[in-house]
Amino acid sequence: MTAQEQSPPSRGWRRWIKPLLTLVFLIVIPTLLYFQLRDTDWQEVWGTLQDYPAWVLVLGAAIALLSYLNYSSYDLLGRHYTGHRLPIRQVLPLVFVCYAFNLNLNALVGGIALRFRLYTRLGLDVPTITRIFSLSVITNWLGYLWLGGTVFAMGVVPLPDNWEVGSTGLRVIGVLMVLTALAYLAACAFSPRRNWRIRGQTIELPGWRLALTQAALGACNWVWMASLLWLLLPEGVYFPTVLGILLISSIAGAIAHIPAGLGVLETIFLALLTDVPHGNLVAALLAYRALYFLLPLSIAVVVYLVLEKRARAMRDANTQGETLRAEG
Repeated sequence: MTAQEQSPPSRGWRRWIKPLLTLVFLIVIPTLLYFQLRDTDWQEVWGTLQDYPAWVLVLGAAIALLSYLNYSSYDLLGRHYTGHRLPIRQVLPLVFVCYAFNLNLNALVGGIALRFRLYTRLGLDVPTITRIFSLSVITNWLGYLWLGGTVFAMGVVPLPDNWEVGSTGLRVIGVLMVLTALAYLAACAFSPRRNWRIRGQTIELPGWRLALTQAALGACNWVWMASLLWLLLPEGVYFPTVLGILLISSIAGAIAHIPAGLGVLETIFLALLTDVPHGNLVAALLAYRALYFLLPLSIAVVVYLVLEKRARAMRDANTQGETLRAEG
């Protein structure tokens, strides 16, 4: 039997294993969350939400905005990396919309489909969009490796005794994460080979300066997210602990493949942040969902409608500008 004849079953196995795992998580996560929330005093939760000062909510919304701008700047790195000439005023709102849809729905809708649609309507070709998207993904997870590895290696995240990984195991994982991030930076700085051809697309290593910028911006965005959640929690909570638990819940949400990581974030925080009163923690998580997920999504829907309406005019203006630059 030839290799070509053997490949379809392999692809078929990969096709159904991911939906199956998602289904398992869709059953397990709500079950765990139910057991953690069944004794919750919802009047206490509602009272905590009502007691948030206006300045806390305004500051929280501002932090969420800074995080979204931070994430949108990943595509400004992609602009420099690919050399395309779309104006910054077009790139930032486009990525803001994609990030909001990505967080609340899934990466296929917001991160990929919507990004390709909007960039294509502005005149970019598929290879360029692919390179922008790839650099954005690497930036996000490079920041995660760099920051998360440091936090895990420091041992600031309290793990329950019944977790198989254990504190020592988490520290080892943290060290490996930092080494992986350093390996990427070293490759960008010293690798003699700069280009690879993968599935018909050319992948080019960025320079070390761009790689360092990726690491800094990627790490900053995770810090903004943790800062918002930390702001909503009672005083006295150790910020590195909040950051570490958020990083764990984020990778768990990515593995579970549940839109918005719904239930995953809450389950892990309730399991690990046991020093915070239960009602206060549930209230903080609900407020975090509202400020970081729902509020930006409501804005993104309006911005998306405007972008769709103006896309043709902006594409014609961009094409005309490219022509004038070429003639000049």
